[in-house]
Amino acid sequence: MTIHTPTEAENVAAVLARVAGRHFGGTVAIDKLSRESGGASRQTWSFDAVADGTRHELILRRDPPILGTPRTKAETDRSISIDRATEFRVLRAAFQAGVRAPEVLFELAPQDGLGEGFVMRRIGGTAIARKLLRDPPYDSARKKIAGQLGEILARLHAVPATGLPPLTRREAADHIAGQRRALDLLDRPQPVFELALSWLDRRKPAPTAAPVLVHGDYRTGNYLADESGVTAILDWEGAHLGDPIEDLGWLCVKSWRFGAVDRPAGGFGSREELWSAYERAGGIKVDAARAHWWEVFGTVRWGIICHNQAWRHLSGAIKSMELASIGRRAVETEVDLLQLLKA
Repeated sequence: MTIHTPTEAENVAAVLARVAGRHFGGTVAIDKLSRESGGASRQTWSFDAVADGTRHELILRRDPPILGTPRTKAETDRSISIDRATEFRVLRAAFQAGVRAPEVLFELAPQDGLGEGFVMRRIGGTAIARKLLRDPPYDSARKKIAGQLGEILARLHAVPATGLPPLTRREAADHIAGQRRALDLLDRPQPVFELALSWLDRRKPAPTAAPVLVHGDYRTGNYLADESGVTAILDWEGAHLGDPIEDLGWLCVKSWRFGAVDRPAGGFGSREELWSAYERAGGIKVDAARAHWWEVFGTVRWGIICHNQAWRHLSGAIKSMELASIGRRAVETEVDLLQLLKA
């Protein structure tokens, strides 16, 4: 007698049918379930839920299973991400405020057995940078995306605090301290990053008088776009309260231009084009020196993330060629930093 062991996809489908049934009412059939590629820190599943003859195009976002046991504090401290319940509430507040964000519908419960996660409506578009930057269907969109990203970010920073869940406030000094801790946990000399952190510490901007919602990972690769331009901002797990210029600096980090190095605004336009659109849409006046500081910080942050992601694979905590390959990009950020520090 052969005993069938359900696959991960079968387990996910069974749970989604029950959870969606609670939300939509009645019996729900799950169709076209597939796990999306990408996402080194979260799992994304695309599926359709058919309820009472209506087809709902949806996305499940969940924490992946933890494989292996962390060997050092570097693994347990590797993330300052918010949990899925908080991300759900941030997304809901952003959507209600008119930000181009997915509409969240319902959360998973502990008894569902899939860990923390939530379901949201699926939005058209691609997040693949090489397609957006090079493929003919996006020729028109390429002329709009930098300005759209500035406009969307202004609205994002204006999300009322009253609608947000409790979020950590992080200023420049907090970010520097966090990167120093992450660097120390690597337990090996990193002279370029040490130099850059010292530079940042000496020039850090004063705390913001009025901290706003900061996305925390606002960059090419973390939004969807189609032939008309940006359709939705994704990956909100880094959300916190802080300096709005942080998001503008992170978007302009060289790594997020994906080869279009002469167009700092995510590979689609100039910094000035991005800043002007942001200001016209209601964002604060952008100080160029402050934006440069946050771009330097973002480059440090990404370089240290590259090291830590590779460590997760090399330590045996999570076997992943994706994580291993990210490690090679750390040296790219060292070159970028030396160029930025001369500016």
